[in-house]
Amino acid sequence: MGYLKFDKTLMNNLEESLSREVLRTNQKGAYHCSTIVDCNTRKYHGLLVMPVPCLDDENHVLLSSFDETVIQHGAEFNLGLHKYAGGHFSPNGHKYIREYNTEIVPRTLYRVGGVILSKEKVFSRTENQIFIRYKLEDAHSVTTLRFRPFLAFRSVKQLTHENGSVNQSYEEIPNGIKTCMYEGYPDLYMQFSKSAKFVFEPYWYKGLEYPKEQERGYPYHEDLYVPGYFEVPIKKGETLFFCAGDKQMVTTRMKLLYEMELQLRTPRSSFFNMLKNASEQFLFNPKGDEFYLLAGYPWFKVRARDLFISIPGCTLCIDDRELYEKLMRSALPALMTYIKDGTLDPVIRELDKPDVLLWAVWCVQQYANRIGLAEAVGRYEELVSEIIQFFFEQRHPDIRLMDTGLLYVKGRDKAASWMNSTIEGKPVVCRSGYLVELNALWYNALRFYKEMKGGVEIEAVDKVVRTLDRFFPETFVNKYKYLFDYVDGQYPDWSVRPNMVIAISMTYSPLTRSQKRNVLDVATKELLTPKGLRTLSPKSEGYRPYYVGPQYERDLSYHQGTAWPWLLGPYLSSYLQLNGRSGVSFAERMLISLEEEMSLHCIGTISELFDGNPPFIGRGAISYLMSIASMLRIVDMLRKYNAEEEKEE
Repeated sequence: MGYLKFDKTLMNNLEESLSREVLRTNQKGAYHCSTIVDCNTRKYHGLLVMPVPCLDDENHVLLSSFDETVIQHGAEFNLGLHKYAGGHFSPNGHKYIREYNTEIVPRTLYRVGGVILSKEKVFSRTENQIFIRYKLEDAHSVTTLRFRPFLAFRSVKQLTHENGSVNQSYEEIPNGIKTCMYEGYPDLYMQFSKSAKFVFEPYWYKGLEYPKEQERGYPYHEDLYVPGYFEVPIKKGETLFFCAGDKQMVTTRMKLLYEMELQLRTPRSSFFNMLKNASEQFLFNPKGDEFYLLAGYPWFKVRARDLFISIPGCTLCIDDRELYEKLMRSALPALMTYIKDGTLDPVIRELDKPDVLLWAVWCVQQYANRIGLAEAVGRYEELVSEIIQFFFEQRHPDIRLMDTGLLYVKGRDKAASWMNSTIEGKPVVCRSGYLVELNALWYNALRFYKEMKGGVEIEAVDKVVRTLDRFFPETFVNKYKYLFDYVDGQYPDWSVRPNMVIAISMTYSPLTRSQKRNVLDVATKELLTPKGLRTLSPKSEGYRPYYVGPQYERDLSYHQGTAWPWLLGPYLSSYLQLNGRSGVSFAERMLISLEEEMSLHCIGTISELFDGNPPFIGRGAISYLMSIASMLRIVDMLRKYNAEEEKEE
């Protein structure tokens, strides 16, 4: 995949290279993230960023960056790059970069005169450790490498400045040192695969700037502490390994561990493999046999709605049934506890949102469609039954089952759907009453429950289904042939939003084929962009397509016109349901733009959202679970259509 390889022309152009980020994660919630030229542009960036549970629930930047210097004949060539106040960059190490490639792992090739040095980075999947492999590809004389660690020891939500509270002490360990700036933090271990000389030379580098924070209206200046530097002689053809982590490394095992990690990587040789690689980075295994999916990087935790929408794409669509069952096995106790007594889970957040339990049923339905109904019944019938009973008994404090069979949601004072941005605690998009996608999920859940029960008559369920067959179309289908976004009493919301597309994507629907096609036509004309569906039509009042500026401005825009890639999942699944094979070429063309994105914002993954107007710039979380999961579902659907066509030929 040539677009995951960048030449010196792009790398030397900071306007281009600083806009491209790279992310590597582990299953503990830790990560490495920076730009492709290793210049941090966010407070969330760092070489080693990890949870520190004894302090709080946030990630913390321990090792911010690690500057390399090539020394020959007394001349020093610093390969690092930082942005300082006044738009000043130093030490401009990007000018030595000849190539950057991230098809397997991030690999940078530097050329300094006659010296050619390669650098590869691998983040351990199971430990809070990052490995860097240096190889002196060519050199005409004696060469020494010098390394300066820039330490932060702070939350990703804060910035640090020069202070007198820093613990400057360190302890020598095999081929390196360990140090800890502040009480309560774990020790940071920095070690090499061969003997390294450490020179204690404490210094504060002041006034580093993070332009992404400046764009977002946050403080963006920071001071970083450098305790000194390491020096290591290196010969032509020699390989040197470095490891930074929260535990001591047996230095003789560095090469073996690095190569083992390398073998576990999915080569990004196709769009599908890139999506698969990206999906694996969301896996969160905090302890024992508990498995979850983080909602996105660099700031999201485990969120219930995102989890259940994404599990099928990130497991079944990559033929990993075992992972699906592991994720559901971890989620089941949390779901059942909430259903029975309302207790919320400390890991899976937002279980109490009105649509979450119905998305859980949808998630089980995808398992039944893929693995088989009998297996789904055997494993998850009790869960689905409990969820249906939960709604019939009206145990959710914000939902009422009405005589129309529709679910009525109280959403004026708090966000009741995935459109959940708030300002001063009040929802920006106030959706209250009969929500179109919630009631489509409800109808689908009831019909799937009947399917799990073998189609036998269940009086209460059958009555609601029959009622919904009448009242859902009467309530939501308007004279312009699309669906109201919500209806509250006598007030219908005429805004053209993508929630109606979620509604028509369900396996079971009270809408006719013609009604679905009309909805899809309106969505195609008013909501579809190359990067996803807009959250609001440009023709609707309040359209704000650009997600920029301070937090307040971004909250106003979050669901008022920005385009979300994850919505292409329901959109294209509906399109293929209605058009069959004749829709395959259109769906494939739609994916081209998202495939291009793999080389733009965060390399090899897809952003949370995009501006709703050209040039459709990526915004929000740089790697978003639901974006990746939806793309995997679409690719999987297209593979099935193409496989069927090949069989017939």
